[in-house]
Amino acid sequence: MIRPVQIQFSFLMLVALLVAACSTTRLNSAWKDPSYQTRPSKIMVIGMAKNPAKRRIFEDEFVMQLQAQGTEAIPSYSVLPDKQQGDQKAIAAKVAQLGADAVLISRLVSKKTVHVYVPGTVYYPPPYYRTWPDFYGYGYQAMYTPGYVAEDKYAVIETNLYEATDNKLIWAASSETEMRGSDQKLIKSYIGVMVKTMVDQGLLGKK
Repeated sequence: MIRPVQIQFSFLMLVALLVAACSTTRLNSAWKDPSYQTRPSKIMVIGMAKNPAKRRIFEDEFVMQLQAQGTEAIPSYSVLPDKQQGDQKAIAAKVAQLGADAVLISRLVSKKTVHVYVPGTVYYPPPYYRTWPDFYGYGYQAMYTPGYVAEDKYAVIETNLYEATDNKLIWAASSETEMRGSDQKLIKSYIGVMVKTMVDQGLLGKK
């Protein structure tokens, strides 16, 4: 027999784990130029990364999510080799050649560590009634998990969107992504928050 308290506790723990798994990225701030009243039709996506493989994964994921919102997008690695990442003239030339009207740039600003105290919990083990010692012991026995300090690491990332015609900043966001799990999952979580924010602020969305 499982007590209702146990069921409730297990359910709350499951909800907490699911929320933690889904909430790996937190938006710190987002700004949009109020004078910009249109939507980009083609975006050049640039992920500033030293690791070529991570750059490709990042840009491909961003392009995929932008296209899912009805906006054409181009990963910069497909038209610019890694050695030209720092060549602003080459980037500008490709943006113009491909007819992109906006450039989206993301970069890792810093990494930070946050220490969080996790309090201990008291809980009862599943009861057994086959013998009286088990039943009797259940009435008094409780297990206690001592508290501990958890160390969470976050990547602080900036994402800016520029108009290609005059290089003017039209949207900017700062976010923190918890560094837990695979790089691909972290990238997907981060980009999902960025794209949703852009949709909410009227920059993206199927017309």
